[in-house]
Amino acid sequence: MFKFIGVYDYTVILTYTSLVSAVIGIIQATHGRFTAAILCLFLSGVCDAFDGKVARTKKDRTDDEKAFGIQLDSLCDVVSFGVFPAVLCYCMGTSGVLGVVLACAYCICAVMRLAFFNVIEGKRQQTEGGANKVYRGLPVTSIALIFPIVYIFGKFLNDRMYTGVLCVMLAVVAFLFIFDFEFKKPQIDNILHNEK
Repeated sequence: MFKFIGVYDYTVILTYTSLVSAVIGIIQATHGRFTAAILCLFLSGVCDAFDGKVARTKKDRTDDEKAFGIQLDSLCDVVSFGVFPAVLCYCMGTSGVLGVVLACAYCICAVMRLAFFNVIEGKRQQTEGGANKVYRGLPVTSIALIFPIVYIFGKFLNDRMYTGVLCVMLAVVAFLFIFDFEFKKPQIDNILHNEK
C-alpha cells in the first residue's frame, strides 16, 4: 500500500485552488493576457477568503492537521499574492531596474509578513483556537482586491503613467505588509448575510 505525506480532505481544496489559479495567472501574464491574469488573481483571493472558514468546519482536525493547514496556506500565499503580482507587474511594464527592485522588495515584504503571521498564529492557536479577529499589517491577500482596482483605473492612463502607478502600488503595498498596525478582520459571515 502506498502512503503519501500531507493532508487529503476537503479542508485544503480551496487553498490548492488558489495556488492553481495563481499558476495559471502567471502563465497568462507571460503571454500578455493581462485581463485573464487579473481574474486569476481575484479568484485566488476569493478562494483564500473562504479556505480557513471551510477548514474550521471539520471539528475533528488534529493539531498536526491545523498546523499543516496554516503552513500550507502561507506557502500557497507566497506564490498567489507574492510572486504572482510581482511577475504580473513585470510583464505589464515595470521591467526596468526600479521595477525589478520594487518587485523583489514586494516579494520579500510578503514573505516576511507571512512568516510573521505563521509565528503569531501558531502561538495564538495554542491558546485561543478559532479564527483570528484582527490583522497585524496589511494581509498579503489584499493585493487580490487592490490590483484589479488599479488595473481597471489603468485603462484611463497612458502606458508610462500606468507603469508609474504599478511601481507606486508595489512600494506602498510592500510597506504596508510589514508596517505594524492592527485593524479588525472583516467577518465573512457578516458579509454573506449583509450584517454590519
